[in-house]
Amino acid sequence: MLNVGLTGGIGAGKSEAVRLLAERGARVVDSDRVAREVVEPGTPGLAAVVAEFGTGVLAPDGSLDRARLGAVVFADEERRRALNAIVHPLVAERAAALRDAAPADAIVVHDVPLLAENALQDRYDAVVVVDASDATRLERLTGRRGMAEADARARMAAQADRETRLGIADFVLDNDGTIDELTEQVAVLWDRLTALAGSRS
Repeated sequence: MLNVGLTGGIGAGKSEAVRLLAERGARVVDSDRVAREVVEPGTPGLAAVVAEFGTGVLAPDGSLDRARLGAVVFADEERRRALNAIVHPLVAERAAALRDAAPADAIVVHDVPLLAENALQDRYDAVVVVDASDATRLERLTGRRGMAEADARARMAAQADRETRLGIADFVLDNDGTIDELTEQVAVLWDRLTALAGSRS
């Protein structure tokens, strides 16, 4: 099994790269999806969040009100650390279970938005960074996603800078171009990952 960590800044096109790798046979572990699963109603994760932050972070249907919780933790670093202390171990445990359920010869791609920010690169056999210039990312966020420019710039500034992400990369997908160009790069990457997996077996 080859465990690959894949990351990229907001607007870089990480999700598209993950989709293309999945089409080629990669087993994908989506950290954002896992993070939602571990705090679904009835889970120990949600119970722990409510014990820490109170019932005010719940929606009327008993699910987690992410916007309300976000307003609390993003305004207070100590509260954000408290949330991470609850959620991160649960996410790691669930991601490991999904990884272990994959076949022994699988290439498992872990989609991890904050891989660089949390210095998680040593958990993986290889790290792939989907890269695009700040100008391209800003254009995508304001154009395709309809985000206000100030909000887009704030989101980008809250993440690791390009140099930090590129500094942990074993492989880089340059996504300043078209989807066809990205598809070609993913095909080359898949061949290299397949060869790497074969050399480890």
